[in-house]
Formats: sequence, C-alpha cells, structure tokens
Amino acid sequence: MERREITEMLKSFKEIQEQEAAFDTRDRGTRMIRLDRIVGSVGRYQDFDERFRIRSHLPAERLEKIKSKMRAGKTLPPVKLYQIKNEYYALDGNHRIAAANELGYGEIQARIIEFIPSKGSRENLLYREKAQFDDLTQLPYSIELTDFGQYEHLIEQISRHRDYLEKNLVAPIGLQKAAKDWYETIYEPLVAIIKKGDLIRHFPGRDLADLYTFISAHQWERKDHGLRYGIGISQLVPKNMEDFRKKMAKLKESEYPEMLREITAFVLINASAKKEVRLVDKLFNLEEVKEVHSVHGSVDIIAKVVLRRDLVSSDAETIGDFIHNKVRQLSGVISTQTLIPGYSKIKNTDEN
Repeated sequence: MERREITEMLKSFKEIQEQEAAFDTRDRGTRMIRLDRIVGSVGRYQDFDERFRIRSHLPAERLEKIKSKMRAGKTLPPVKLYQIKNEYYALDGNHRIAAANELGYGEIQARIIEFIPSKGSRENLLYREKAQFDDLTQLPYSIELTDFGQYEHLIEQISRHRDYLEKNLVAPIGLQKAAKDWYETIYEPLVAIIKKGDLIRHFPGRDLADLYTFISAHQWERKDHGLRYGIGISQLVPKNMEDFRKKMAKLKESEYPEMLREITAFVLINASAKKEVRLVDKLFNLEEVKEVHSVHGSVDIIAKVVLRRDLVSSDAETIGDFIHNKVRQLSGVISTQTLIPGYSKIKNTDEN
C-alpha cells in the first residue's frame, strides 16, 4: 500500500536550541519517556512527519525490521534524546521511535542529555529553578511550580527532613534519599488531601504543587503569619512537618481527611400567604436542611441548615451561595434572615 507524503516535519533541534540559547548541558540518565513528548530530531527532522512517521520517499525496510523485533519482544538499546524544557529530540534511534509510535507504545526507554535554556524569559528563569531542584534531589517525579523562589521552600523541607532522619537513624542520609522519602511520606499525602478537597478550583492557572507549597510553607515555616486562607487547616495538618508525616503513615490514602468544614446556620423566612405549608415541604427536601419549623411571630418559617465548605471559601460566601441559589429561588419566599451560632450547647437526647 502506497504511503502518502506528509508535509509537516519534526522540529529541528538546532533551531530550538538557538531560539532558547540552550547550550549548558545536564546528564539526566536513562528513564522512560512518553512518545508524545518526542517532538523533533537532531539530524533527521526532515525524514519524519510531526507524528514521527517515516516519509514515503524513504525506504521502510529498516523500520519493518525494528517493528518485527519489537513484536517479538526483543530488547532494544535505549534511544538517545536531547531535552530542551519539556520536549525531546532524537539524537539516535529515530526508527525505533517511529516503530514504537506505529505499534501504539506509550513510552520508550531513553538516555537523556538536557540542554538548559539561558534566555531571560520568565518561563526560562522558572525552568532553571526547577532544573536546579531536579539536580539536587534527583527525584524520579516532576514537581511543577509557577512562582519564583518556591523551590527553595521544598529544598528547605527536604533538608530539615534529612536532619530528622539522621537524628533518628543515627546515620548519615544523602539529600537524594531524604528527598525520595519526603516526596512519598510528606509531599504526596498532603497533595492527595488537597486534591480530595478540590481546593485547586479556587486557584486558576495554578497546580497542586503550588497549593502544596503555599499551605506547607505557612504551616511549617511561617506559622500562619499573614495567612489569608486556612481556618481549620491546622486541625488537619499539624504544625510540625514530621508530626504530619507520622499521622499520615497510620492511614491509607482512602482514609486521608477531607479539607472540609461544617457550618450550621438558622434561616428565618417570611413567606407568602397560603404558600407556607408547601414551602416547608420544599425546604425539607433540600439536602442541606436538617429541620424546618412553621412558627408564629415576626417570621413564618425557621430552617436549620448544615453546609460543608472547603478551607479556602469563607462561611459567609458558602451561606450566601446557598441562600441565593436554593432558598430564594423557591416560590413563596418573600425575605430571609440568617443567624450563625457563635457559642452553642446541645443536649444529647439519645437513650443509652
């Protein structure tokens, strides 16, 4: 079957290298790389299209032989890639990459040499901070931050964690080993809690790593000085980083606490004549409403509501949204007034 000619080519490594002024190198070792991140070639970018399919005018015998070996499960040597930021360029192994793509592989083993961009754009400056962090920690995981100077907080945490481990194990611990333990026992659990509470929706354009750094820095370094958000966070995240680590070690991920807080409020409602009974029924059908009472006096109905909010939203915002979007939309509501308990005592009426 004849292959059609494709006009789009791979990116040229040399062109991107010059654009980014990326000439300093780091050896990143051998690891698995996603095929969709390999976007160009060092010397053969004209021989493949943008999806790394070989051009129709080139012989395909070599490609077919490599595909046969891959189908047979034979081990092939790692390809060699150059990296600039989050993109990769084939130095050696173009046909192996093309074969892996055709066979539907998701990733390929590669030896990586990274070229660090030197141009002073915001993106490049931030990337160099990340590269320095990666050099120090050698973590096999990627932590992406969007603000300058934040990787310093993570290095400080890792250093303090290393000191703690050395003190308890009475033996020297390398920074890289401490970083891996910090990532798995401190960073990952707190990120899982943040993700479970869906706090990231309040921070468009940010990542979970940003929110981790914000919360952990205030809890474990700044002691909440100037912390705008976080009422109730200290109940879930201890003020001491190692106490948090011990707390999480006792739990499965499914048992991690939710970053949610309950709010109790009483809503006083004036209702239209002859709609009071139906309005009581409609209110009672709302999940957040726990009690509804038709009363005699200056108001017609009192409803007790229990709402849940995350630790970034305010009580007033959460209550206001509920009243506006659910209560005042009900037919028969004339006006509302909301009371929030300041100090409460509740008798336990359950029989023993």
